[in-house]
Amino acid sequence: MKKSNAALKPRHPNAIGIREAFGYAFGDMGNLFVLTFVSTYLKVFYTDCLLPGNGASATQISRDLTILFLATRLWDAVNDPLWGLMVDHRRPSKNGKFRPYLRTVSFPLAASIMICFFNLQNFVNNYVILLVFAYISYILFGMMYTGMNIPYGSLASAITDDPDGRTLLSTMRSVGAGLGGAAVTLVAQGLIYEKDAEGLKTVLNPNKTFIAAVVLGSVALLSYIACFHTTKERVVYSHEKKKIDIRLTYGSLFRSRPFLTVTGGGMMISGLLQFTSFNQYLTKNYFANSDLSIIVTISTYLPMVLLILFIPKLARRFGKKELCTIGLALATVSSLILTVIGPNDYVREHTMPFILCNFGVGTGYSFLSILTWAIVTDVIDYQELKTGIKNESAIYAVYTFARKLGQTIADTVGLQLLYNYAGYDPEKKITGYIPGVGEKIYKMMSRVMLIAYGITFLLFALYPLNKKKLASMQEELNLIRESRMEEIERQEKDLREM
Repeated sequence: MKKSNAALKPRHPNAIGIREAFGYAFGDMGNLFVLTFVSTYLKVFYTDCLLPGNGASATQISRDLTILFLATRLWDAVNDPLWGLMVDHRRPSKNGKFRPYLRTVSFPLAASIMICFFNLQNFVNNYVILLVFAYISYILFGMMYTGMNIPYGSLASAITDDPDGRTLLSTMRSVGAGLGGAAVTLVAQGLIYEKDAEGLKTVLNPNKTFIAAVVLGSVALLSYIACFHTTKERVVYSHEKKKIDIRLTYGSLFRSRPFLTVTGGGMMISGLLQFTSFNQYLTKNYFANSDLSIIVTISTYLPMVLLILFIPKLARRFGKKELCTIGLALATVSSLILTVIGPNDYVREHTMPFILCNFGVGTGYSFLSILTWAIVTDVIDYQELKTGIKNESAIYAVYTFARKLGQTIADTVGLQLLYNYAGYDPEKKITGYIPGVGEKIYKMMSRVMLIAYGITFLLFALYPLNKKKLASMQEELNLIRESRMEEIERQEKDLREM
């Protein structure tokens, strides 16, 4: 009887099991506990709770928050590469090179999200002091999140160099991210919003928001510790201390087509996900029901749950680039339909078309979401093959900064559209459907989604690392790594015999 190809294929020496992949997922679950809460609710906390009522106009608040988000990204342009260099050039300890950060950075990161949502207005009525507090707390959160995310992302390439194992890690990371993000949206939404005098749940309670931040920060901390204890670093290269060469380390990245393509796509999608946080204003001031965002979240994440078991198998058969391109095409078409059908009274009163379009967007996005981090590890391998340098943390640092830049563009553009295009004014304390304003919020949300998915589709259509190219690259890289390890072993043997 003939054996199947799977039976004939030898087990990879650094193969991993589902238990460790689940353990790795805890890390991104922790990331999304804090990031989703900050990304979704911090703007609303600033615009509706912390800053209004202290003599500042809506125009001034909009301007100052725009400057705040831009200033934090300017700092990230320095902070993120420094984190990347520091992590890359840190000598491994008995716990590995990247895992120790899961334990050491988790505590200040958990504290930083609590500080972000501390309502200082209960004690201070000075607008300038409140704005400075917003700067300090938000920058602190960004620094700590980067200090966690870069080593966590780099950890995947150290856990295994098995292509199937990396796809499994990327898949489970997406599961962890989906669970963390969905849990925050589904649970927090019902807890931190209160009903106004007309019975509409559209008012953010700052005290309950702070309590939620404390709980989520604590749960995130436990998630990072769980990830630390359930993972292991197997892929080890030379422990020789490398000289830091910023020009060499980062210069090659900006000549790499795969890196630029993936980074550009990451910036667009991360920015779009950040922009969807303005759905808080859409659901409360167009649909007049903030709980609708829970249904939208389910319709967006449900396709990921349904596809999670199939996408890794499809990726092995058709290729990661190929699947992501098809998925982005579907998300673009669904966004186009969403733009064409609204806004109008029928869509506002009968939300099913809106929900179905979001389901289509979520289905298309699921392919990219599940495979993103496997694609990033492919880019890391590509850079190693082309330059002979394995600087996974430097790559993650630039990729992380690009994603943050996308988020900042989304926040700054979104705030300007919200205040200056849609005419949103928190000082008026209007809740429920706002004629004119609600329609413009719908238009800005649907059109930005269409543009972002369309551009990302084009980027991935041009991404050069298709299935055939990756197979060839992996074979070549394996030969180089084997030769390198043989040379290291030969040098160590010579030293022992001296």
